[in-house]
Amino acid sequence: MAMSTDSQAEPFGDFVDLRSVPHVRTFHHHPFVERLRRAVHFDFIAVSGLDIDRFRFGHGRSIDTNLPPGYIDVYAAERLYENDPLVAASSNAEDVVCDADIFISHPPSERLRQLLVSFGILNRTLFPLRRGAHLYAGITFSRTVPFDADEIDFLKRICEATHVAITKPLMDRFAADTMKLSSGELICLRLASHGLTSERVAAESGYRVETVNTYIKSATKKVGAANRTEAIAEAIRRRLID
Repeated sequence: MAMSTDSQAEPFGDFVDLRSVPHVRTFHHHPFVERLRRAVHFDFIAVSGLDIDRFRFGHGRSIDTNLPPGYIDVYAAERLYENDPLVAASSNAEDVVCDADIFISHPPSERLRQLLVSFGILNRTLFPLRRGAHLYAGITFSRTVPFDADEIDFLKRICEATHVAITKPLMDRFAADTMKLSSGELICLRLASHGLTSERVAAESGYRVETVNTYIKSATKKVGAANRTEAIAEAIRRRLID
């Protein structure tokens, strides 16, 4: 089931958790995408994956795209992703991968080739996004004419910002719940991000100092950080706190 993001006044407000949100969400006129298209023209874009366990790239759990719904339905129903050479190559990719290069040594099935040509989804070019060892997202652009080196370099530089712009409604709505951060943990992280000591955080929040330290320690573990400073940086990067 796809859901248009064009007409929602409060994105994802009707869903109780991230798992209940449609895995594939289609859009037509996303403002950021339209501005990006003015810099480098492309026909289609697919933003896959979130930096959250079970929703990272490759699990098929989070895709925002303007790809034709007919293509998405057939690709999913026939499980073409299981033998798609671009998907296979991207799992270990450190840099951009594209159909033109991958198909030389790993040609697509006749069915996949037929589907791509029928819907005009040509020259797919995928940019992987990693955090440490985790491939958490991939952004794929396609158009009739191959992207040149300058265009690929520009898209590579803008990909992380693109992922943030497209996934922000999801992350704002569900990230803290999905990572099981409590309101107390979020409050303490937010206050600590202003440079406050545990004593000052306690004074501002009304918690005991021991409680503050416990909340920050547990939040640090949940976001996969090594210490308080890293936890704050991760919480900001994941848009859990402002």
